[in-house]
Amino acid sequence: MERTAKTPGPDHPITVRPHPSRVTVRAAGQVIADTTRALTLQEASYPPVVYIPLEDVEPSALAASDSTTYCPYKGDASYYSLVTADGTVPDAVWTYTTPYDAVGEIAGHVAFYPQHVDLVETAA
Repeated sequence: MERTAKTPGPDHPITVRPHPSRVTVRAAGQVIADTTRALTLQEASYPPVVYIPLEDVEPSALAASDSTTYCPYKGDASYYSLVTADGTVPDAVWTYTTPYDAVGEIAGHVAFYPQHVDLVETAA
């Protein structure tokens, strides 16, 4: 299947900016990520998404998944299951390993589905 990359523009704007606060991510009561280097991606009218550098995530909290999806604006996404003391949550974390150029800053970062984690912001 041929995939055509779409370019963000006035009808579908996307911005990626440094997140202004320190971000701590908790799941099942344990800290699984802590960073002052997060990025915020704002896409069209969707809620903003915080992307955390993969190196600031506890490696034991992530288990690679075979799941993938495609976004014409960002590229191919791959997934991780979230491993917590309460069990494993399938496909709770996603990443764009080689995102399209328009959002290239999110390479090397992951995002968490908010219903599976507590994301706390504090002054950096």
